[in-house]
Amino acid sequence: MAINSAIEWTESTWNPVTGCTKISAGCAHCYAERMAKRLHAMGQPNYRNGFDVTCHPDALELPLKWKKSQMIFVNSMSDLFHKAVPAAFIEEIFFTMNQARWHTFQILTKRADRLRQLAPRLKWTPNVWMGVTVENDKHVDRIDRLREVPAAVRFLSLEPLLGPLPELDLTRIDWVIVGGESGPGARPMDPAWAIDLRDQCLHAGVAFFFKQWGGVQKKKAGRLLEKRIWDQMPREAALS
Repeated sequence: MAINSAIEWTESTWNPVTGCTKISAGCAHCYAERMAKRLHAMGQPNYRNGFDVTCHPDALELPLKWKKSQMIFVNSMSDLFHKAVPAAFIEEIFFTMNQARWHTFQILTKRADRLRQLAPRLKWTPNVWMGVTVENDKHVDRIDRLREVPAAVRFLSLEPLLGPLPELDLTRIDWVIVGGESGPGARPMDPAWAIDLRDQCLHAGVAFFFKQWGGVQKKKAGRLLEKRIWDQMPREAALS
């Protein structure tokens, strides 16, 4: 079975790769690293290497066995375009996604340069959505790399949002997710940053999804932005 996800913008997760390394400020309090350490301590075999990057060939065909159509976040416990993931293994993951067209696959990376490098080698069927994470204005160049990728849906995860992102170029971007950091040591998000991004999306006609305020008590902080829930999704749905 697919692993049901508590992440608000997806339904399930699939992790043919686990483990990662920190690359920028948004990684400082990585939830996946904390979870991997717990699973390693529990003796979970997929985390035998802790949070070291590890490929799991035995997981490659799992989505083909899940007959119910669902939204699947790919590698919630890693970054698919990490330099330690062989290009050939990335191609195998894409081959599975290309076959399983009844699902919608959502991929996120902070490693936009490698994404751009490998994109021409990959088959971008309409059910494969590609996104980049941008936590502050030092990394808006990742959005430019994403624009070069021929995905049917391109999206941004602005989480954890660590600073304002004024005047974003949202050209050829279909969806924006905004969220504050959660968990131990969570850094606060200024409401003005989130409101400005919401307004930018409304002006540009881009779907806006407000994931969370975050903080140590994420559930208590909630998801209301100016007294409403923002759960917009991209207009272009995945094709079967």
